[in-house]
Amino acid sequence: MIKRTIGVLNYKGGTGKTTTVVNLASGLAERGERVLCVDLDAQGGLATYLDVHYTYSLSHLLLGQAELAACIVRARDNLDIIACDRTLFQAEGELWRLGNTQQARYTLTERMRGVEGYDYVIFDFSPSISLVSENGLLYVKEILVPVATNYLALVGTRQVIDTLKAISQLPGHQFQLSLIIPTFFQGRLRKDREVMRLLRQYFSDKVAHPIRSDVKLSEAPGHGMTIYEYAANSNGAADYRRLVERVTKNG
Repeated sequence: MIKRTIGVLNYKGGTGKTTTVVNLASGLAERGERVLCVDLDAQGGLATYLDVHYTYSLSHLLLGQAELAACIVRARDNLDIIACDRTLFQAEGELWRLGNTQQARYTLTERMRGVEGYDYVIFDFSPSISLVSENGLLYVKEILVPVATNYLALVGTRQVIDTLKAISQLPGHQFQLSLIIPTFFQGRLRKDREVMRLLRQYFSDKVAHPIRSDVKLSEAPGHGMTIYEYAANSNGAADYRRLVERVTKNG
């Protein structure tokens, strides 16, 4: 039985969303948790980051062109993914052509009914609002929002909160904003400290310990590695291990 379904979402790009998904998921997997990551972003960051090759993507699953099991590929021990790519745009168009908004919104939930054997299912959302993103929001029960420590990123966070409020009005669906995760934090910069102050003012104890700016985090995906594989003793690895600990305690 799945313990938790989590979405990682921000409508502002450049917040470390996919980096957070990969390193949260792989950190959980290292602790013995069975994790499935689902990429909802047509840029296909998850498969690229983890250097995973696949035959069937999320698009095949949404359109019923492949069974769920065929779309799941092994990325690491205890860590599987459903990959995504630019064919998602075509899949989304097909969902719109169903002519039934209710059916279209719950397509992913229907296709994922056969998921079993995982403790966590974690979604990497697109930074744009779409029908596929709405499908993801109707599946997950918790939302994590990575926020780069700059003022523009706060705007994307406000959009996320507004969207969550709208989705929560749909009958029979409840989820919670679980954590705000400050990213690219540089403690020596006054604006970073000010953004942290604002986040804590508005979100209180939902604000996680910040992920410090670390060049190793930006280098790791170029090598197809998680931060733990690439630089296990780096600040980035230490910060994401702390995040893993926080997420498990929140459960």
